[in-house]
This record gives sequence, C-alpha cells and structure tokens, in this order.
Amino acid sequence: MSRYSKFTAVIAAGVVACVPVALPAVAQADDSQYAPTMLILDASGSMQRPDPAGTMMDAAKNAVRTFVESAPAAAKVGLTTYGTGTGNTEAEKAAGCRDVSVLRQPDTIDRSALIGAVDGIQPRGWTPMGVSLREAARALPDSGPRSIVLVSDGDDTCSPPDPCDVARELKQQGLDLVVHTIGFAVADTARAQLRCMAEATGGTYNDAADGPALKEILPRVSTAALRNYRASGTPITGAGNYAGAPVAGAGHYLDTIGQGETRYYAVDVPAGATAYFTGIVSFPRVPGVSVTDDFNTLQSRVYGRDGEDCLAIETEQASKSSDGVALTITQTWEGATKQRTGGSSDKCKGDGRYYFALTWDRVSDGVPPRLPLELIIGVEPGVTDPGPAGVTTQTALVEPSGPGTPVTGAGSFTEAVTLDGSGRYSDTLRPGEYVFYRVRLDWGRGLAYRVHFEENGGQGLDVISNIATTLYSPLGEEIDFDTAAYTGRAGVLPTSDPAIATTPIRYANRDANDSAVRKQSVAGWYYIAVKLGSTFTEGGATPVPIRLDLTVAGNPEPGPTYTTNGGVFGEDAGPNGKPIAITADGADEDSSQTMWVVIGAVIVVGVAVLAGIIGLALARRRR
Repeated sequence: MSRYSKFTAVIAAGVVACVPVALPAVAQADDSQYAPTMLILDASGSMQRPDPAGTMMDAAKNAVRTFVESAPAAAKVGLTTYGTGTGNTEAEKAAGCRDVSVLRQPDTIDRSALIGAVDGIQPRGWTPMGVSLREAARALPDSGPRSIVLVSDGDDTCSPPDPCDVARELKQQGLDLVVHTIGFAVADTARAQLRCMAEATGGTYNDAADGPALKEILPRVSTAALRNYRASGTPITGAGNYAGAPVAGAGHYLDTIGQGETRYYAVDVPAGATAYFTGIVSFPRVPGVSVTDDFNTLQSRVYGRDGEDCLAIETEQASKSSDGVALTITQTWEGATKQRTGGSSDKCKGDGRYYFALTWDRVSDGVPPRLPLELIIGVEPGVTDPGPAGVTTQTALVEPSGPGTPVTGAGSFTEAVTLDGSGRYSDTLRPGEYVFYRVRLDWGRGLAYRVHFEENGGQGLDVISNIATTLYSPLGEEIDFDTAAYTGRAGVLPTSDPAIATTPIRYANRDANDSAVRKQSVAGWYYIAVKLGSTFTEGGATPVPIRLDLTVAGNPEPGPTYTTNGGVFGEDAGPNGKPIAITADGADEDSSQTMWVVIGAVIVVGVAVLAGIIGLALARRRR
C-alpha cells in the first residue's frame, strides 16, 4: 500500500482524533471484484490413465467441482476443453489438433451448469494447448484483467503453434491477461512448457503429483486468478451543501465524487455518543504517471446545527495513487459527548444532527473525472466501564518453523483470507498485486508478523519492484508500514525491526500518547496487506513466493461495557461490550465473539502486469 501522509487539525474542544471503532460488514454491489477466468481442462486420451480417484480425468473433474462449489457467487468463470471430439490416432491428428470446445462462457458462475459440463467431458484425443489458449483468450472480455487456468497432464502434441509462443503473443498484444498452469503428473518436457506459458504472462506454475494434490491446488490457483477489487455499499447521493445533505444512519454506503468536489452527509448523534465517518476513494492503476504528479488528497470537516463550522479537519494524502491505492480518511467526532453551556460553540455540542463534508481537493494526473466513494458511518455509545488500563508493550514475534500453510490472499479487505492464529503461511504474488489477510484479535490479544519475499530468479535493477506491507486497525487506519526494493533476491519486511506488531487490544488504548497505540483500542479483525509492485520491464513478470510468520498472543480479557445495547451499527451488543459479529451477507457469524470488522475499498490489480514502480521502489521508508 502506498504510504500515506496524515495531518490532523483538532481545534474544537472535545474533538479526539484516531479513536478506532468497529465497522459493519460490507455488502457487495457489483461483479468487478472478480477478473473473468477461463478454466482449460485437458481431455486428451492420456487423461484415461489410472489415478487414486479412478482415472486422471476423474481426479480433474473432482478438483473442478471443488473449485466451483467454493467460488464466490459473483465470480465469472468459463470452461474450455480439448480432446473430446476425436480419438488420438495419427489419422485423426489434423482434426484432433483443431478440437477445442468452449463449453461455458466466462459469465457469472452457474454452478450446476458448470459442474454438468465438466461431468460430460470424455477424454479421447490430442493435446492442442496452443490453440486452446487462443480460443480461451477470445472468449474472455476484450478489456480489463482476465485469467486463464490450464490443467494438463502432458505437453502439446499439436505444435505449431507452440503454446509458450502463443502466451508471449497474447502478452505482446497488450492483453491484461495472466495464465496459470498446473502440471498434472507431468514429465520434465511438459513441466518446462507449462512453466514457460505461465512465466510469459506473469502467472504461476504448480505441480500436482496426483488427484488429491490437484484437488487441493486447483481451487487455490483459480481463486488467486479471481482476486481483484470492487467498490460496494448501499447507494447514497451526497449533496453540494449541508442543507441538502441526505441523513444517513449507521452503515456502509456507496456514492461517487468528482475532482475538486465536496459532498455533504448528515448523521443524527444521540447525547453522549461518538460518531465515526470514514471516506474511501479507490484510484485505478495508471502506468507511466510521474511520481511528482501522483498525489491525491481527501479532506473531511464537521459542521454542527445550522451549518456551524466545528473546526474539526482531517486531511489524508496518497503519495502513489497510480499504483492502485485506496485513500481512506476517518473523522472521529465527540461533540455529542459535551454539555451545552450557552456559548457560541453550542451548535457543535450535545445531541443533534451533524454534517460531515468530504472533499477530493488535490487531484493527480491521469485519474477519471469521477470515482467511487465509499462511506462508513458509525455511532458508538459511551461506556460505563472501559475495562483494563491501556498498555504500550508490543507483542513479541516467535518465529515458527516448517514450510508454511498455503493460503491465498484476497484482493480486498472484505474478502481477506483468515489466518488462524500463530504459524507460518505461504502464498505467491504476481507483480502488481496487493493481497490481504485478516487476524482476529479479541480483547487482550495482540499480534506480531514478518513477511519474507523469496528469490524468484530476478535480474537486478532491470526487474526492480517495490514491496510493502501495512498493518491496519479495524477502522482501516494504518498502524505500521514498511517498504523496500525487490530485485529477485530474498528480502524481508520490516527491514529493520524484528516485526510489525500491536499491543494487547484494550479499549483504554485510545487514551495513549502514541497515535499508533490509539488505533489498537477495538477488538475485531486486524488486516495485513502485502504488496509486490509491478516492474517496468517485460522480464519482471515472474511471480514471487512469500511466507508470512505470525504470532497471536495474550490472555483474553473482558472488554468495555457500553451504556446502551445496540452496538456501533445497531447490532445487538453482548456482555462486556462484545457485539455480535456480522458476515458480509448480513448473517450472524459468531454471537460469542466481538464485532466482525470490515473496511471497504482497497483497489487491487491482482492479474495486471503493468509498468510503474520506479521512484518509490528505490527508497525504503518507514512510517
């Protein structure tokens, strides 16, 4: 994530910045999170060979079913196969090498139809991988990120065209396409060919020795091909002045904002409550923009009754917008906790209707005139008992051992993969990707982590890219950040400290002098983002294996007791201030745990291999 510069002006009495609050789950609004993906399944005669599942074809079908059943409902997935229309005799070769069928277009997934198409495949013929790659690419949309996942048990038996040449050809056409390949019990020749196809497009290659391995690998690779970002929320239209501002209750909303525009929203805040207002603008990737012209700024302000300026100002800046960042800004307003005294500032005190204004006031080159704007609004009651005193001692990292549990980081906060406690986790990033993981921290618990970037055969400064990691609070505020340059050799983040870490999570942390500790005062999901920036040469398309070492420690503690039930977003509060967690579709996740916390909107280009990281990658900076 691009480094943010934050400036906070708190002028009105009683305004406290950086007070975290748990956020509601985000309802998904459109299908743009998922890059359309085509599965290519080998149905040549050799797939009739035996496997623990029956035949290799049986094993491949089982693996596809597993993926289809677990794929997101809005995913766009198609199916192509080859080898079903002819036998594999020499007399049938000419026809067999044209035998490619698109069984399902890459539309929003129809699970039963896709599984039915897979079940009907009968392996018989030749292996025209190069032709199938072209046909699959034609079936995908003409623009935007796209993916192909190809499973084969051997090398191409129909060349020309050579499948690796086809992959290079597609990339040279400027297609935003990534090819992932899986070798299913393949020999060295086929392995080299499949690996070449993947590397030519910035994709990944995986070996599956048998059916059980394929059943584990295919869903993980296919899910990685789909990770991308989409804006979401309940539609709302902000006004150009406070008088026309729509009244918004607690929740997550979706609007748009134009360059230099200010949007107003109204929130009714009861006496004694704290209001939270978060704005998120996601910037598209724009390669080739000069770093000096690559800044965007958001500003938020609070207005009281009759539009009185409460002089509470927040400003956030994204310094590398063209790298696909989400710029977030959070306003914490405690005016309703103050008593009116009859003075001139009374319009900014006590219960009543307050107005939050958001301005996109600095605009970089190359961005669209309007962008999606996500809003997260919460109203938090006061507490009768804040629980244990605040603490500043960070959690210590205990380095785990072993190769690590494979995980697939997601393209956004709302889809972030859960890391189940202490341990070592492994993933693979393609150039240009941001991926997100989440860790639950209940009251009294803390985390520490470190990210290792493994060697990928890079060639020095020709393939330099920026690597970064950011730890976020449940509010979406940055707790810690580190970045460095990567040239294909092993690296680690953070570069200087043992780990990036939190203190034990306590409500009273919000009173700490350290601004980072103040962001560690709400239990819930904490987010780890890991970035592998794009290189500026074609030779820098090779994926990078990473491993993430994580420690989750601390004794569970009672949390705060709120003055009223209802929670920050209207959900029923449990004992000790532990609200019920809410899943993305609105269902209860776990009534015994603290609130599920979600922030919206970090743009991720998971499948794009674009030029762009030059200036920022050369300078390692630590917040």
